[in-house]
Amino acid sequence: MSPGPSLLPPSPQVVIYTDGGCRPNPGPGGFGVVLLYARQRAEVTGGFRATTNNRMEIIAAIRGLERLRVPCHVTLYSDSQYLVNAVTKGWAVKWCRNNWWLNREERAKNIDLWQRLLPLCEKHQVKFSWVKGHAGNRENERCDQLSQAARNRAHLPADEGYENPAREHGGAPRLLA
Repeated sequence: MSPGPSLLPPSPQVVIYTDGGCRPNPGPGGFGVVLLYARQRAEVTGGFRATTNNRMEIIAAIRGLERLRVPCHVTLYSDSQYLVNAVTKGWAVKWCRNNWWLNREERAKNIDLWQRLLPLCEKHQVKFSWVKGHAGNRENERCDQLSQAARNRAHLPADEGYENPAREHGGAPRLLA
């Protein structure tokens, strides 16, 4: 006997494009996100006065996933191999299991952001896909425009995880890559 049809509605299918960057790196940074669901479109952007390229790439993914109100099936496109590989190859999960140590001497970077991203990946079914940057992909190009405009704004806020990393590690401040 088959269990019959599911009484639960299917999870929404969402596509998210992300990009982030700094100039110089480290320096003022911005991120851009495009969310696509059915015929709806949303854009998210922001920036910080001092941060890194990698932090902006991770923050873009976080901010995109945070916009989703219910669990979704998500395809997230990023031109950051650091972000995509850390998730798809299981690096970030391994770093977490190892109490954020890469090896016996070196701590993982951007711990505060991975601690925000990983639970979002558990809430949603996220497939991370790499897309080549600056190669004519319309949505990736739009994210790049949003990112650049955000980092050029006046009076950008602090990226607390970058500017005050002592809170993250319980020790003396250090720069995060």
